[in-house]
Amino acid sequence: MIEVTNLSKTYDDIGRGRFVAVDRVSFRVGPGEVFGLLGPNGAGKTTVLRILSTMLRPTSGRVRVLGHDVVTHPAEVRRQIGFVSNNTGIYDRMSAWEMVEYFGRLNGMPRDLLRERLETLFDQLRMNDFRHVAGGKLSTGMKQKVSIARALVHDPPVLIFDEATLGLDVLVARGLLQVIRTLRDAGKCLIFSTHIMREVERLCDSIAIMHQGRILDIGSLEDLRDRHGELDFEELFFGMLSRHDQAVEMA
Repeated sequence: MIEVTNLSKTYDDIGRGRFVAVDRVSFRVGPGEVFGLLGPNGAGKTTVLRILSTMLRPTSGRVRVLGHDVVTHPAEVRRQIGFVSNNTGIYDRMSAWEMVEYFGRLNGMPRDLLRERLETLFDQLRMNDFRHVAGGKLSTGMKQKVSIARALVHDPPVLIFDEATLGLDVLVARGLLQVIRTLRDAGKCLIFSTHIMREVERLCDSIAIMHQGRILDIGSLEDLRDRHGELDFEELFFGMLSRHDQAVEMA
């Protein structure tokens, strides 16, 4: 469903000169799979996801979503994607119901189908208690549920979660991870970006470890442990980052 090939993104920075945010990144994600992008802040994860969702143009390389190129057919790509981040962007004066309904209309959903979809989502995400509450009065967890429903309303085959649990309390974060598992079981293609190793261990079928714009290694949790001879995933992760930094300093 998602094919990323030699993706790079560079910027011209007055202070630093040419800055490489993403450096020749490649990966594939299929249906019914949760693909984890794990890395520290500034690793390049969000840049990759913004290119995937057509918010940024790549400098080089190719990205295709269900066969559609993100540069030449961005509108088709956007129809296939739901995007959830920690920045909920909820309108203060719209109710939870109005917000999700608005995005359904933006995606061209027929009124009857949209009404049915809203009822289903508000039941599944347990949002009925605040369906008519204005955005400005919602808690952080409630806002994140609205953000999830907004991304799911048009039933896209591809879902992207960018640091979506950041700032959530334990119960709400746990609920979000369960939603993602349910979506995977329904055959959705999911990318889950985080810097929290425990979430990746519990959730992801395959993992790409990113640092300074590059993918240092990629594979299942078992593959990574076998390849690096380290059962403790935290030690494996920090060891990879440390070795990369040492190699850069010596180059």
